[in-house]
Amino acid sequence: MGIPQVAIVGRPNVGKSSVFNWLIGERLAIVDSVAGVTRDRMIHPLEIGNRLVELVDTGGMGIEDVDKLTDHIEDQISLAIDSADVIVFLVDTRTGIAPLDEHVAQRLRSVGAPVICVPNKTDTGDLEPAADEFRRFGWDLVAVSAKQNRGRRDLLDKIHSLLPPPAEDENEAGLAEMKLTIVGRRNVGKSTFINTLVESERMIVSEVPGTTRDSVDVRFELDGKSFIAIDTPGFRRRKSVSGNLEFYGTNRAERSVRRADVVLMFFDAGQQISKVDKQLCDYIADHYKPCIYVVNKWDLMVDHMPTERWADYLRETFRTAQHVPIAFITGQTGKNAKRLLNHAQMLHKQSLSRVSTADLNRLIKAAIELNPPPLMTGHRRPKVYYASQVATCPPTIVFFCNNPKGFPANYQRYLLSVLRDQLPFGEVPIRMFFRQRESSDTRDELKQ
Repeated sequence: MGIPQVAIVGRPNVGKSSVFNWLIGERLAIVDSVAGVTRDRMIHPLEIGNRLVELVDTGGMGIEDVDKLTDHIEDQISLAIDSADVIVFLVDTRTGIAPLDEHVAQRLRSVGAPVICVPNKTDTGDLEPAADEFRRFGWDLVAVSAKQNRGRRDLLDKIHSLLPPPAEDENEAGLAEMKLTIVGRRNVGKSTFINTLVESERMIVSEVPGTTRDSVDVRFELDGKSFIAIDTPGFRRRKSVSGNLEFYGTNRAERSVRRADVVLMFFDAGQQISKVDKQLCDYIADHYKPCIYVVNKWDLMVDHMPTERWADYLRETFRTAQHVPIAFITGQTGKNAKRLLNHAQMLHKQSLSRVSTADLNRLIKAAIELNPPPLMTGHRRPKVYYASQVATCPPTIVFFCNNPKGFPANYQRYLLSVLRDQLPFGEVPIRMFFRQRESSDTRDELKQ
């Protein structure tokens, strides 16, 4: 199970970024009186009691962006809402209920995650009756003031009470079903491959690019195990998307990536890697999804090019994804399809793997002794006290240290390579967080 996400949503200028900064204790999000400053999501880890969550700041709902990025902003908000385990619906006590608040509330009523209504700018007790006006939306209410530091503990306690339970042991044994999302640009053979898997014309297959306009779940069995294959619309460059059908088709395809246990990223053996392919691979990587690069229609190339050349081409193009396995298949005949599915199952098991704290810290200790982190200003060396795996899917490691900023990107890549080489998740994404150890925390397992 991954780290729970808590999304802060609301209309523009209610103080979402201020509350985000206030809760995490750092000034990361830009705060400005001009509406619409926040466009992309900002995500940061936050410890609440004994749980680690990801706090997500979003743009203002309903704003018309001056740079014509409204669709992009709304897309990012939708991603945050769809992924959230708890939603903080932020409103403004001083201005009262605005029409856009009604719009946001209506949008949240169809969401499955629990919602907390949080009237911000309740700077004094005298304003609490005004905050109570928002109770008519029907959700639990926690009045706060980021500016005056009021209500932070109450809000964190409420979030904590609504978090999903931690992962149970049975999740580690593997799931009965694995969701495979098949993505790629248009006309690379995704639907043909699914038809071959299910041995029927379950999907419409056409040589006309863009036939699949929605994401479709197809259940099938292999060796007594049940799987779900998710066929998706062919991706296009954002500026090439025209009309609501293609726009929402792309959104649904992206949502299908987020639903996946493993993503099969399809390439056409007879075509060069395109900008769309690169955008798709970036999207998969940004969501830490196990992935296999699938070179389809290989029967057309097998007599003209060795597999090593195409593999080198992929490795050279996606230099930060050297861990991603590569498969060569012919979707129309099913050649190498079973081997591909077996490898996907192995990746899914890797993403569910857990490592004991003792084994993890022995590995980190040896890695740091072999290659210590660089000295900081003042000739002090950053120190890791201990590390712990806090989640699976993706495997997530938190390093508790004296100074999180003392570990530059190249050193983090070194530690990541050690984790990949020595732990049972060498082919799947790994998330790493560096957190400052609390003064009350005296653990120092790397000394032992």
